[in-house]
Amino acid sequence: MSATQPTRLTREFTEAGAEIATITLANPPLNLFDRQLMNSLIADIAAVSAQPPRAVLIRAEGKVVSGGVDVNVFYGLGVEEGAQLWRELFAQIIHPLEALPCPVVFAAHGLTLTAAFEISLACDIILAAPKAKFGLVETVVGLTPSMGGPQRLAERAGSGRAREFVMTGDLYDAATMAEWGVVNAIHEDLETAARALVTRLAEGPTRAHAATKQIIEAWRSGGVAHADSVTPKVSGELFATADLQGAVLSFLEVGPGKATYRGE
Repeated sequence: MSATQPTRLTREFTEAGAEIATITLANPPLNLFDRQLMNSLIADIAAVSAQPPRAVLIRAEGKVVSGGVDVNVFYGLGVEEGAQLWRELFAQIIHPLEALPCPVVFAAHGLTLTAAFEISLACDIILAAPKAKFGLVETVVGLTPSMGGPQRLAERAGSGRAREFVMTGDLYDAATMAEWGVVNAIHEDLETAARALVTRLAEGPTRAHAATKQIIEAWRSGGVAHADSVTPKVSGELFATADLQGAVLSFLEVGPGKATYRGE
């Protein structure tokens, strides 16, 4: 991999043998989403989708998570070109992230603007440092966030708060985002907490985590009734997994919390 690559994909194994993939934004000084970073991130997500680990961590290097999108990306675009840009980013970043059959954790240590925040909202769990700030500031160029941010923020925080967040273009701190239910937890030592959580999730029942994501996705697209309709099949298939069979036997023999999982 080139030293100038604006993102970095690494894979490692926990002590229990569970694979974790980490995608790091590394495009100093602001981790701006220019075309090169977008293409690099698309390639990383495609690689993780092709060979899924048992958990994914998305993080960033530098003082900020991201200062947002390089405005040069928008310059000169026409109506159809603009629409095509968003189609591609949904198809190659947002939707593949949400479709990963494993937990995805986003760690925000500092300022997290526009595309980076929209990507975090496509992850399963968002962790933040106390000093982190979040914003969808596309109004400064007469745009609205178009990588799924408004609707995913509305899902987590409510439609009124999503309207306020987007229309004002203000920055909101981690404590406010946690109060709104957008950030799951705030940690002083974010890196350590994120690694610990990703390790715990990776060593868990991966197939069950994937089933949880499928059921929640069914609720997102069709409500409780649709989720109810898919749950029997999705959950029923878990009875064919080695992890469930082994965990049930472990529970019966030595009690709860002693099972080990292989993601099978």
